[in-house]
Amino acid sequence: MSTARSAKTLLFLEDDRDLQALVCAFLRDKGYQVTPARTAAEAREVLQSRPVDAAIVDGLLPGMTGADFIRELRKTKPDLPVLFASAFWKDLKSHELLTRQLGVARVVHKPYRPEELAVWLEQLFAVAQPPPPPQEALEEDAPEPVDDFAASLALLSADYGAKLPERLATLQALLGKGRHGDAAALEEAYSVVHKLHGTAGSYGFRDVSITAGALEDVLRPVKTGGTLDWARVDAGFRALEDRVSLPVLAPEPEPEEAVVAAMGTLLVVDEDAAMLADARRMGEREGVRVVTAATPQEACAAVERQWVDGALLHMGEAGLATARALRAMEGHQSLPLAFSSTGGGLQERVDAAHAGASLFLPRPFTQQDFATAAERLVATRRLERAKVMVVDDDPEAVRALSQALVSDAVEVVGLENAYGLLDALAQHRPDLLLLDVQMPGPSGFDLCRILRLTPEWQDLPILLITAQVGLEFRLAAFQAGADDYLAKPVLREELRARVHARLERARLSRERTERDALTGLMLRRPFVEAVATRLSEARRSDKPLALCFLDVDHFKKVNDQHGHLAGDRVLMRLGRLLGARFRREDLRARWGGEEFVVALLGETPESAKEILSRTAEELSAMTFEGDGGETFHVTFSAGLAVAPGDGTTLDELLRVADARLYRAKENGRDRIEAE
Repeated sequence: MSTARSAKTLLFLEDDRDLQALVCAFLRDKGYQVTPARTAAEAREVLQSRPVDAAIVDGLLPGMTGADFIRELRKTKPDLPVLFASAFWKDLKSHELLTRQLGVARVVHKPYRPEELAVWLEQLFAVAQPPPPPQEALEEDAPEPVDDFAASLALLSADYGAKLPERLATLQALLGKGRHGDAAALEEAYSVVHKLHGTAGSYGFRDVSITAGALEDVLRPVKTGGTLDWARVDAGFRALEDRVSLPVLAPEPEPEEAVVAAMGTLLVVDEDAAMLADARRMGEREGVRVVTAATPQEACAAVERQWVDGALLHMGEAGLATARALRAMEGHQSLPLAFSSTGGGLQERVDAAHAGASLFLPRPFTQQDFATAAERLVATRRLERAKVMVVDDDPEAVRALSQALVSDAVEVVGLENAYGLLDALAQHRPDLLLLDVQMPGPSGFDLCRILRLTPEWQDLPILLITAQVGLEFRLAAFQAGADDYLAKPVLREELRARVHARLERARLSRERTERDALTGLMLRRPFVEAVATRLSEARRSDKPLALCFLDVDHFKKVNDQHGHLAGDRVLMRLGRLLGARFRREDLRARWGGEEFVVALLGETPESAKEILSRTAEELSAMTFEGDGGETFHVTFSAGLAVAPGDGTTLDELLRVADARLYRAKENGRDRIEAE
């Protein structure tokens, strides 16, 4: 037990008893004093009767939301640190509401593991913690302490799994009552499913959590007074029943980073068992870890359990459904995809491109085909990892810091020569820089000042590493432009907490400056910069580049007749539709107002028009709700220009595309003009 944390007291406000038992047991084992509460009233009693150092608040409470409870809490305890846990609240606007207006220190997404919660608590209290004994430092390479909680977790998980059939029987009975008009039973059924979604994953039953989440979406009209689609409810319950009936007695162990193959991990989804076996053998030869699945549900469960660098799917309805399901998962909207097919005709390739594929392989594919696909998909996915550069003249220090930081989410580049820093930055373009203060030649202070005078690197987060922590050093560090500092010997957990906190802040800053908050798409300036790069690539590789201007038809009428909030919903859903379609290398942006722009590398006028027509069909099939509850539909018009035939610069392509968009509107709207 950690004596350093023994004085830290926590309020844990969560109405799910199972999740309470799991998390409280874990945190108490880590040295925290945890007081649980299941309702806002119980939490108020706790806060009135004893002091607490922080609160963990669930997003959905009996009778009120977690956000409303925090608003109330801020009236009496404006500075109390709060962690907010929820299966919702995942978009940027919600994050800003929680962190800026409500002062939430961290948003934790359900389902979460207790270990994840402990990391954020470590980060929350990092500044106040006294340094652990020196033997825990990186330089000592001390063995990790044995976690006695592992055995308790296994018992708790087994007990939770044993009770799942009973919970399912309760849910079935409640749904039966609800089908015959019992509104209270439906409310309780929704609560049961919500808890399964948020808690089953924490106990290791990820498949159950995913399937419960899908059923929760189907039951959501219960909370808004809408009508249930009972056919979908029945299908969702059967899927959940299938997951619960699987012979899973204990959660699967988390994959260790050390086991991940050097070339990465590839998900192969195919209904043909022989093809899956061939893919596994090919992966062994190429040093690629292959994870296999036969259905969209198995594919989503596999991605939920572990990091994958890309997915290779069999072309067909099942493959397209798998692509949509994977891209709909939180955090996997840009998962690199490839399709394989025996045909490979134009229509299949258009379908694959519209589903977001970056690669199309013949079927059956050869060892060389597999190697090429794996290399490309892994390289694409790794670009999404945050990149940290470590600069230190001591190779052992670089190695130790790299080992402490490298993970599925963080890539580390080491540099032992400070004189090569600017060239290394231009080559690797890191998201964060770790600088040792004392090095031969320019010091960390000098390098920091140089970067702060360089416009390209003025916003790069910089952490200094030093053996000095006195007042003079701290003043010098911040005056040189450093964002933070770490004292030697550097402690693993403190290093990770500080680096991850800075990376998250940098990511949110980029989101605010480069992404439109409503649609999630790029803003005009970063889009223009990115298209310039794509045009250069198109010229080098002698490929076409299609640029499409699209505009929501009669958008002013939507605002006037259905309300401005309804108009915002149209723009938001169109933005999400554009963001979920196409390939990762394609560019989508909100140009302004109801105008959007898309750039597709390697597409001809014919294929680009076909791909965009699919998107237009999806939008026109969507049903929107006005501010008064009425329903309506929308369409868009578009103009398409393709380089080099219609121009070789962005300005030329934009002029041609804009003129064709105007012609599409003159010709009746709801159409795409490509010539």
